[in-house]
Amino acid sequence: MTILWNTFLDQRVELLKALWEHLQISLTALLIAIVIAIPLAIWATHHKNIAEFLLQITSVLQTIPSLALLGLLIPLVGIGSVPAIIALVIYALLPIFQNTYVGIDEIDPSLEEAADAFGMSRLRKLFKVEIPIALPVIISGIRTALVLIIGTATLAALIGAGGLGNFILLGIDQNDTSLILIGAITSALLAIILSALIKFLQTARLRTVIATVGVIIVGFAGASTYQAVSQPKENIVIAGKLGSEPDILIHMYKDLIEDQDKSVTVTLKPNFGTTSFLFNALKSKSIDIYPEFSGTVLESLVKKSGQTTNLSAHKTYVKARDALKNQFNMAYLKPMAYQNTFAIVVKKSFAKKYDLKTIGDLAAIENQIKAGMTLEFINRTDGLKGINKKYGLNINARSMQASLRYEALNRGNINVGDAYSTDSQLKQLNLVMLKDTKHVFPPYQGAPIMSEKLAASHPKLVQALNKLAGKISDEDMQKMNYEVNVKKESAAKVAKKYLISHGLLRDAK
Repeated sequence: MTILWNTFLDQRVELLKALWEHLQISLTALLIAIVIAIPLAIWATHHKNIAEFLLQITSVLQTIPSLALLGLLIPLVGIGSVPAIIALVIYALLPIFQNTYVGIDEIDPSLEEAADAFGMSRLRKLFKVEIPIALPVIISGIRTALVLIIGTATLAALIGAGGLGNFILLGIDQNDTSLILIGAITSALLAIILSALIKFLQTARLRTVIATVGVIIVGFAGASTYQAVSQPKENIVIAGKLGSEPDILIHMYKDLIEDQDKSVTVTLKPNFGTTSFLFNALKSKSIDIYPEFSGTVLESLVKKSGQTTNLSAHKTYVKARDALKNQFNMAYLKPMAYQNTFAIVVKKSFAKKYDLKTIGDLAAIENQIKAGMTLEFINRTDGLKGINKKYGLNINARSMQASLRYEALNRGNINVGDAYSTDSQLKQLNLVMLKDTKHVFPPYQGAPIMSEKLAASHPKLVQALNKLAGKISDEDMQKMNYEVNVKKESAAKVAKKYLISHGLLRDAK
């Protein structure tokens, strides 16, 4: 309990930010769903055949797995809050539409006849008779939709929309139960509080309901307007992949940029997703900068030309830099010293038992291999595909989230996994990296990637980030990852401590 409380105190600022993002996404989706579903259901009460068709459609939409729906939306509307809101609206339509339709359709016919006898117009009857009678059922549907939305909105973190899901994903990645609990408990409390508010509206008058919705809309509009007005003219958005290392790097970028140029502020989007998410976000200008590795650029992001294997670290970087500039008009700044290369790892006891020193040694025990690897590694040519091809292996790996495959290795559920050479878990779990004698893994030096336009218009920004060129050794990076993952220090604190201790940032004290 003490650890949970200390984590809460340490993360309270980030938690408030994530809570606000979660609330924005959830209520925006709910309001849009209400505006679509309620009028449509009211209209459908006078068109029974179409009503049944619409109920079937909304039911089918809700059966689509949330991850699949987000994946389908990304090519259409990009990443961030927009696809998340669209997906949440789709999930909220069924309970609101169904309850509104049933609530109005099941009104006692004698009441409808009485309203007609008084000469009420259709619109007047709707607002004076039908909606007031059906209101408790309608509100019940809205309440169900809200709880569904808040729970599903945690997945928005997977596509860079932020919210409380960031804490859950980060907790899973760092094997930190406290972070997972903070995200889950806060999400549950948010659902309970808002559900209680909506339950109160079930017994309220129609005017009260309309006034409450109006206040929410005005409040959000006001807050959004204030954010837009107060937002500085120069705001640089920096994103990072999931994990402690990208989180440390983007905090370094933020500190260096804001120290160099006081007219610029930086917004960070940690745990943004995989390589393809980030690169597409950069191309669509959803973000401005993110750290990427030279080997990843050559193997996954650009069209290859000429020799791309067995190159030195410098030549790999130069080739990646030139390809980004020529093919995407992007700038790839000077790289850091360390190389966060892929690796195949096994427990030390397993390596000793079978005398495993190189990846090729796995051929002798191929029928005993139980592999677990990240989905990205499994599907990359500089990952498992390349390993199987160059070493003549036929390893079939189960896809696992990064931290979970370390847990599986530690427990013995798997005996072979992928890793990054600077991961803290290598030291923590006493793992051995098998030597890549056939050079499947190219050099991986990290550097900031951005548009040429941004680099040209912000020379101070480039100057600030280039302070990291040639800095950070493999040992430095592994130590910092250890401090975040094992000692549970914040990435921001670890990043700033390194910059100050190496004379790259002035100590604010």
